[in-house]
Amino acid sequence: MSQDTVVFSARRIVTMNPSRPFATHVAVRDGRILAVGSQAELAALTAGAKPDDRFRDKILLPGFVEGHSHIMEGMMWSLPYVGAGDRRSPEGKLVGGVRDIDAIIARLKKAEAALEDANTPLFAWGFDPLHIGGHMLTRQDLDRVSKTRPIMVIHASFHISNVNTIVLERAELLRATDISGVVAGKDGLASGELQGIAARFRVFRSLGGNPLSGNLTSADVNRYAASACVQGVTTITDLHNDLVDHTIELYQAVTRQPEFGVRLVPALASVSNPPEQAITKIAKLRESNNDKLHYGIVKLVVDGSIQGFTARLRWPGYHNGAANGLWYIAPEELPRIVDIYHKAGIQLHIHTNGDEATELALDAIEAAQTASPRPDHRHTLQHCQMADAALFRRMKALGVCANLFSNHLYYWGDAHYELTMGPERAARLDATGTAQRIGVPFAIHSDAPVTPLGPLFTAWCAVNRISSSGRKLGHDTEALTVEQALAAITIGAAYTLKLDGMVGSIECGKYADFAVLDDDPLAVAPDRLKDIGVWGTVVGGQVKQAPSA
Repeated sequence: MSQDTVVFSARRIVTMNPSRPFATHVAVRDGRILAVGSQAELAALTAGAKPDDRFRDKILLPGFVEGHSHIMEGMMWSLPYVGAGDRRSPEGKLVGGVRDIDAIIARLKKAEAALEDANTPLFAWGFDPLHIGGHMLTRQDLDRVSKTRPIMVIHASFHISNVNTIVLERAELLRATDISGVVAGKDGLASGELQGIAARFRVFRSLGGNPLSGNLTSADVNRYAASACVQGVTTITDLHNDLVDHTIELYQAVTRQPEFGVRLVPALASVSNPPEQAITKIAKLRESNNDKLHYGIVKLVVDGSIQGFTARLRWPGYHNGAANGLWYIAPEELPRIVDIYHKAGIQLHIHTNGDEATELALDAIEAAQTASPRPDHRHTLQHCQMADAALFRRMKALGVCANLFSNHLYYWGDAHYELTMGPERAARLDATGTAQRIGVPFAIHSDAPVTPLGPLFTAWCAVNRISSSGRKLGHDTEALTVEQALAAITIGAAYTLKLDGMVGSIECGKYADFAVLDDDPLAVAPDRLKDIGVWGTVVGGQVKQAPSA
């Protein structure tokens, strides 16, 4: 028996493997699972192995798989946070929210005073007017922080930004309210709110850089890994990245470090490359895959966000009468793009928040699948928040997966009930119950840093379907059981990434990736699911204790 075999014991091991759902011991060799079962069952196979009983009072689950999050979760923590809700940092510290405009301005003033170079732009993140009573952040508000330093506040959705007057002047947008995405203020000039990608990228060009990509550091990537460890995540996506040469080299170097504590799955942003170039790029990137770095998927963004009124909805549109949202990809262009990637064997992850965008994406996939049938493409609709039963039946027929944004129920459920969707449609928001009944393979996610990274909280949202005010949304028809929710943050998410042969359950041959919990999710009351403590993770047999406040 190899002396590098380790046998971990636990109070209970929840494997998410139906053929052996529970165990007390798991043997690990060379970073993989050798066997799972009782101590007696493993005795003959692991004679001479090293016992490790540090988890004897803990619960082991498969390491959580976050199927939709972004490297900005690591990057943003170097910038001031101005969201209304409290969040936990990569260091495990609780960072308090700011709940009105004056508090936001005060935090920004403090951050501005700490900048030494007068020309350095100030970026902040996490703002959402719906979380502070609908109060808007204007250019005049940001001018209170500085009239000479460029300031940009990125909304929680990452689809909208607010800037001060000097930024609008540099980008020549102050009087350009006829340009799509530039919102007019009461004075007829630009208010400082910029919607969608085009207007924001024009600002980035005027500022000489984009804080959301391109200048990634090893500290950012390691913060991302630390955030994952704090929440029990062992496989995490970076689901929209231009993947410039610097980022590729950095990911290669960082993921080859033995102490790097998470498996990273980047998605190439389709907007950054024509499809033909992207296909060549993906093929080359796959050659550099290692056990902690997995390339191979492409991300398309079809529309915006519901709470930002930039998602595309079918009739009757927004409940409060707002104009329909934005197409980030022209409807006539999407079928061509999908067809090219599909024929090349590339798995697509397609952002569709509104049901009109979901329908368009399914039309494109159906046309591509009809022209070039692929039996296991696993194209995945991301967010897919307003899909009804008919759209889920189409997903099932086409072999399409869904990754549903369950955290949205808590953070924006009230806004959707009252403003954007109305009571009936808000009840089917992120319809996990419908997906489960129809048999669509699905996951649930946080979209961190849009909402806080935390799969147990995401599972709690899908099980309880409670908004921040306590309103239940579709609880009788769309709620998951705890078991189903746990599957959605483990084996279900792994399936959508085509990694279910490597991660997502605790069984022989897979990576030895575990979430180490203080309590058993199957034993606590469902409303306590989000409160279970995360001790840390095990990644490839390497134990990672999470930092704590």
